[in-house]
Amino acid sequence: MPLHPLFTPEHDDFRASVRDFVESELAPHALEWEREGHFPDWVFKRMGDLGFLGVRFPTEYGGQGGDWGHSIVVAEEMARCGSGGVGMAVAVQSEMATPPIFRFGTEEQKQRYLAAAIRGEKIACLGITEPNAGSDVASIETTSRRDGDGWVINGRKIFITNGVRADFCLLVTRSDRGAGHEGFSLFLVDSDTPGYSVSRKLDKLGMRSSDTAELSFDDVRVSDEQLLGREGQGLVEIMWELQGERLIGVAGSIAGAWLVFEKTLEHAKERHAFGRPIGSFQVNRHRFAEMATELEAARQLTYDTALAWERGEYPVRQISMAKLYGGIVVGRVMNACLQLFGGMGYATETGIDRAWRDARLLRIGGGTDEIMREVVAKTMGL
Repeated sequence: MPLHPLFTPEHDDFRASVRDFVESELAPHALEWEREGHFPDWVFKRMGDLGFLGVRFPTEYGGQGGDWGHSIVVAEEMARCGSGGVGMAVAVQSEMATPPIFRFGTEEQKQRYLAAAIRGEKIACLGITEPNAGSDVASIETTSRRDGDGWVINGRKIFITNGVRADFCLLVTRSDRGAGHEGFSLFLVDSDTPGYSVSRKLDKLGMRSSDTAELSFDDVRVSDEQLLGREGQGLVEIMWELQGERLIGVAGSIAGAWLVFEKTLEHAKERHAFGRPIGSFQVNRHRFAEMATELEAARQLTYDTALAWERGEYPVRQISMAKLYGGIVVGRVMNACLQLFGGMGYATETGIDRAWRDARLLRIGGGTDEIMREVVAKTMGL
């Protein structure tokens, strides 16, 4: 790996451990899990036992007390699994649904949900997106209303990773329609609560090994103890979460694109056409040079952003830039590599098709390209 101040020799040792696990215990099953449309729950428990879940959380909750460098390492090495859905599901568990519990939760909530998720004993999902509210998070329609000594929740969520099998959901609701941005609240809702149901499992273009659900909440009653953070501050709290989601997502996607690039480079050296390796043609040599340059630029921007956050900054602008640029570059590289593989890339034997499909999500999930452009533009005063 290229040198960068985000990483130390300890990170390199950690990377070797994660890589060994991924290549020996996950990668051999990638095609099987893709075809079945899910991977088994033991993956979460195994990763919890090895200390690969929630690496940034303190040891008192079962984490490793690590930093953003460790989280980036896990995201990058999970790309070697060969099935993007596994890495995405693990990222939801460690970097999306649980950080708000650590930051805003009570000690009882941390012990009940966070520690159990880090051990891989409880599977978490994050309920933000709705049929009528995607990137426009403020348009969420799922409601929570006070009722006696608790709350009653009604609504629907869609495109929920881990949603089919989750033990609990970090749920974003509208608790006061007249309060604007201060009218949203977060709840930790157990999936066995009466009224909580999985409406359907969604079929997807890519990330096929991860279960993705539509969830329904029909008069779901929860207690005050399940309110996460401050009543009315849920939108601010979940927007903080989205920054980490975007950073981890782009790191894993860039790593996946590098793997496809390296595989395609070897193919270009071995595959002959018109009496010579296809990589020897100038058009292809230049294409490889451009892909490597753009991928390295995207990776270094991601590393710089993670380092800024690690040093105490809150780099929303850089995160948005990294996700925007990374998504564009990853898509460009995946398209070029599939083209260089030709018919074999379009077939399912090489895995290029799978990586190409999985990569497309980066420009949609966690905030579309268009939203990233809006965020960046606002930081410029536009």
